[in-house]
Amino acid sequence: MKKTLVALFLALIVSPLQAHAQDDAKKLTPKPPANPSQVLLDAWNDVGRKLTAMAEDFPEDKYDFKPVPVERSFAEQLLHAASANYYFINPLLGKKVPEGDPKRDQYKSKAEVVAFVKKSFADGAALLKQKGDSGMSDLMLDPFSKDQQVRLSDQAWGFIEHSGEHYGQLVVYYRVAGLVPPESRPKK
Repeated sequence: MKKTLVALFLALIVSPLQAHAQDDAKKLTPKPPANPSQVLLDAWNDVGRKLTAMAEDFPEDKYDFKPVPVERSFAEQLLHAASANYYFINPLLGKKVPEGDPKRDQYKSKAEVVAFVKKSFADGAALLKQKGDSGMSDLMLDPFSKDQQVRLSDQAWGFIEHSGEHYGQLVVYYRVAGLVPPESRPKK
């Protein structure tokens, strides 16, 4: 009789636990991966968000700051990274690529630099959305080789990496200037 009561007691305790565990397993069913173009777009927008946050955050009176004289200034780094996006965007739109980096005197104020950074990433995002999954394998000429075809997605990933490299350089500018980059601050 004792064994039966113990078994019944255990069954009453374990049964709801098993049901709860099954409910948790249903909740943990992974979602399918995002489409390739969405993954690419998310990465493009994320690095654009980071560079835009830095452009908006860095003090305007330090926009011409250089850690050492031979480096680009903070503003020139942003202008370079944003301009480089048009080496990806322009060929796909049938336009010429930029001829070098924009000059600092073309973008005199912080607001002008911020607007250029935002526009370059918005233009790239619009192009990626337009191309969608079906356009990820479209071929384009690599603007740096003039005779090498590359897939659109591969080219976009390369420019995302380029922007990420400049993000990393700008983190150093922040630190050398005694500032904390936006991404390194505690989240609220």
